[in-house]
Amino acid sequence: MKKWLTVIILFSIAGLALVYFSSITSERPDKEKPAKQVELTFLRNLGNQAFNQAYEEVVTAFEASHPNIKINMQSMHWGNEYELRLRTELAAGNHPDIMAIDSPNLALYANSGSLLSMDSFMKEEGNIDDIPEGVLNGLTYKDEIYLAPIVESSIALFYNMNLFREAGIPFPSGDSNNPMTWDEVLEIAKKINNPADGVIGLDPAQGFNVGEGPAYFKMPILWQFGADVISPDGTTADGYINSKEALEALQFYQDLYFKHGVAAVDMPPTPFETDKLGMTVLGSWAISELQQTPGFILGEDFGIAPLPKGQNQVVPNGGWALGISSKTQHQDEAWEFVKFATGYEGSKMFVDITGDLPARYSVAKDFPELNEYPKNIFVQQDQNYSKNRPVTPAYPIISEAIKDLFEDVGKEVKDVGTAANQAAEKINNGLKDIKKP
Repeated sequence: MKKWLTVIILFSIAGLALVYFSSITSERPDKEKPAKQVELTFLRNLGNQAFNQAYEEVVTAFEASHPNIKINMQSMHWGNEYELRLRTELAAGNHPDIMAIDSPNLALYANSGSLLSMDSFMKEEGNIDDIPEGVLNGLTYKDEIYLAPIVESSIALFYNMNLFREAGIPFPSGDSNNPMTWDEVLEIAKKINNPADGVIGLDPAQGFNVGEGPAYFKMPILWQFGADVISPDGTTADGYINSKEALEALQFYQDLYFKHGVAAVDMPPTPFETDKLGMTVLGSWAISELQQTPGFILGEDFGIAPLPKGQNQVVPNGGWALGISSKTQHQDEAWEFVKFATGYEGSKMFVDITGDLPARYSVAKDFPELNEYPKNIFVQQDQNYSKNRPVTPAYPIISEAIKDLFEDVGKEVKDVGTAANQAAEKINNGLKDIKKP
């Protein structure tokens, strides 16, 4: 009997111990429990294969180092379709946590209250001293930073070496600090231009297209001649886009087509690659595109020089950047992704895959090819001579007005003063319609 009593007592003690230790385990601090996973929606624009691959790999790398955050990345076609879809989603109250924004349209989203100000995040953890001032200005609205960049853009003068040789013209300097003037470019274009053989001297700003391209390529011509589009406080275009300096720039542009005849409204297909165009202004992304043409070799058939200057040396900047929705329930987690994707590690990964220009000094420094001809031209211009398009909620109207203005001047041969005044009126009407958030 005593033996069985002893066994019963031992089992009772064991049971009490099990209950005790189970209660201790259940009362462990939350920090020892697996963190609950947060899912973030990231809406971005589609690009080429390398661009899309870069985003996929950045997301994969981020999730590997942040297992508590899942990125639900959604993409759609680039350009107007993306902008329309994004604005429709926001208007309907369907806010992604993170979104890609074409930086010229920043103020449109910030003014409507759709974007979260990342000013404190960027200034505390965004290493903004690593971003050129000209680039940072284009990400800032009302003195607050709203976007973070991964890569940037720049344009330069591409010249056909075969046509230069035929005309006995020395190749221009590849020194980004020593560009040719537009007057020098005009004189070269006159020597190359040969209508009898179908050879065109110059395409000064990518012809006449639709979308954001016309503003991106043509607005710098105004800046180079000392003009601007709107006032520094963003309240008027009158006295700026129709200033004396602007009219000088527009007249120079028109004269390329109709006085000197070195530019053509109607261009044949692939004129640069087929030795029918002496000089053209293209973006850094065009290098790889041109090299896909068999027998058209960089350094043998075509070369690259800095963008020509007028009174000022200036190039455009801007590109797709990342912002956080003001409606997100996960600001800190969204910032963690933006910080990773636009920081050194994410940006370097992106540049390595796409070949695009980095927005950060530190990343550019770590790619030897970005510090050598010809890509060093684009990088140095972007870092030292770039300017952002106007940061205003009325920017879409400004973009359209610039496109129409240069078409009126370059295609329709309209009086430059009349055309500039009409552009100023169109922009001012848009500025008046800006709605307060």
